Amino acid sequence: MSRYYIQENLLTARQPTVVRNEEGETIFLMVGKWGSRGDVLSLYTFEGELVANVQQISRGTGIGSLFHIYYHFKKVGSLRRVFSFQKDFYFIPQLSWVVVGDIPKHEYNIYSLQKKIMSMEKTYHAKGSFYELDVPQDEYAPICICIAAVLDYWSIDRKKEHKFFKQQSPQRNLGF
Repeated sequence: MSRYYIQENLLTARQPTVVRNEEGETIFLMVGKWGSRGDVLSLYTFEGELVANVQQISRGTGIGSLFHIYYHFKKVGSLRRVFSFQKDFYFIPQLSWVVVGDIPKHEYNIYSLQKKIMSMEKTYHAKGSFYELDVPQDEYAPICICIAAVLDYWSIDRKKEHKFFKQQSPQRNLGF
């Protein structure tokens, strides 16, 4: 089992993001951008080998948003939000994986039938907020990191969405 750390919000900041292990060693580098249809985040080993990427197929935070996941240049799955009610549910049918999580708390688990593929939670260190990913099988790590990038994107996009609605709400003077 391996544990990976990714600084929160850096996955969507349009700057290279370093993925480290428990010892603080750089394991992967993620580069690219989000925001428009067709945008891609690519995951490289520290030696420069492209191991995985995730492509934004449609824009939005709702049910219709879709991302394709590639591992060693082969499409292995598509991630789509299934529904959201107290918990968020995502499905990757090609892998038979289900992602269950809580966006405000930044806590997620990925399952394949009864087997846990990954757990992800927000943790705090002296250098800031990080996502801690526990991946029992190392071969799944690149795919899980790509999924974590999508979850981070959805959490950032939701924060913007909520700010917009708060700014648009009329001010009410109740006369107190």
